[in-house]
Amino acid sequence: MKKNLLLLFTIAGMLISYNSFGQLTPAPSSTQTIIQDFGLGKITLTYSRPNVKGRKIFGYTEPYNAVWRTGANAATTITFTDDVTLDGHKVAAGTYGLFSIPAENEWTIILSKNAKQWGAYDYNAADDYLRFTVKAMKINELVETLTMQFTNVFPTSADLNLLWEHTALAIHLTTDIDARVMARIDSAMQTNKKPYYDAIIYYWNNNKDMTKALPWAQALQTAPGFPPMVVKLWLARTELRVGDKAAAIKAAQEGIAAAQTAKSTEYIRLNTEVLVDAKK
Repeated sequence: MKKNLLLLFTIAGMLISYNSFGQLTPAPSSTQTIIQDFGLGKITLTYSRPNVKGRKIFGYTEPYNAVWRTGANAATTITFTDDVTLDGHKVAAGTYGLFSIPAENEWTIILSKNAKQWGAYDYNAADDYLRFTVKAMKINELVETLTMQFTNVFPTSADLNLLWEHTALAIHLTTDIDARVMARIDSAMQTNKKPYYDAIIYYWNNNKDMTKALPWAQALQTAPGFPPMVVKLWLARTELRVGDKAAAIKAAQEGIAAAQTAKSTEYIRLNTEVLVDAKK
């Protein structure tokens, strides 16, 4: 107990000294904050990034089967502005400490309700919100700096990857927003500002009933603020999905002509793709 108190007083003294003189030197472990849009919300991840510096990390510098702050300095934190699911486990919106227990083949991931900690010195399992395990993978390439990043990001799923030294792991995230998005679309369509464009894209990307979206695509043709090459593209895509190939061909050809006038190679390509599919 006395030893722990002495350590905490030492750290506190270091912080007071640091705050008194400002940042005189670069931090040995830089801090990174990542903000990732996800579903209808955001994920914010803040962690400090130690380097390997020629050391043996996992199993030595960071012992196996011991709680790790998943970074350096202050404990890593992760904030969800909306409910999510991590590897099949539901997590309510909020801010959590992100701890882990490394092992050679499998890590334990911990979300702690206590997000304000320095290191893992005061970690208490009683504060755990969630624990689950993920597989650890060995990689040939040396990752010098601890790296956490979001990959494979889609509207309702993503992976949070951790890479350091010769170890990599991935935490799969999902969020269930479809019912709320559909309800929002239905409600917005009852107002004067009907979100035709956003609604069509959502229906098309998520394989919804495009017969319902067809009147929206037709109404978009006279909505202000949308270039002809754009509205023709979405009309053509919608008509093709409902099986009206002749109408899709006509709309795509008009979209190509509009894109040529606007000198937009992107929309020439996109409208041409629909035209080719409609002619099959």
